[in-house]
Amino acid sequence: MQFSRMEKLGFGVLVTAWVVWGTNKIGDTLVHAQEPEKMGFDVAVADQSDAAEAAPKEAEKPVMELLASADPKRGAKVFKKCTACHSAEAGAKHKIGPNLWGIVGHDQGKAEGFNFSGALTGLGGKWTMEELDKFIADPKGYAPGTKMTFRGIPKNSDRAALLVFLESLK
Repeated sequence: MQFSRMEKLGFGVLVTAWVVWGTNKIGDTLVHAQEPEKMGFDVAVADQSDAAEAAPKEAEKPVMELLASADPKRGAKVFKKCTACHSAEAGAKHKIGPNLWGIVGHDQGKAEGFNFSGALTGLGGKWTMEELDKFIADPKGYAPGTKMTFRGIPKNSDRAALLVFLESLK
């Protein structure tokens, strides 16, 4: 006796359904799951309103205030996020982004041998600590249309440490 293709397919679906149903019944027999009395967990949260009022958070302090206490060694660690695209050694070649040796005080959008996007070449001016802070916080917000895809460094203390590190590159 020969079965048609549709009969074979139907039989396969039926056997699969029986196997799934049987496995489910066997699993229910072997494992007895009990519903919890109350769904979820209670999480205790300490009242932090008094602490927040007593001392402002470091992240709320302006970057320029944090520069005096910023550590360039910590800035070098923060700079590791940048090393995929930037070098920071004297005479090093440009990568995807320009070499940042001597960037503080350098002209914006200009570096010998590097082709900046129009968004940066049109800025003019110098890379001061204030301008670098704004750029590092939000590159696309500072220079709309820049090719730089990095989202920025939101934490003020990290930016301050990075700026002190970049200033040390002379």
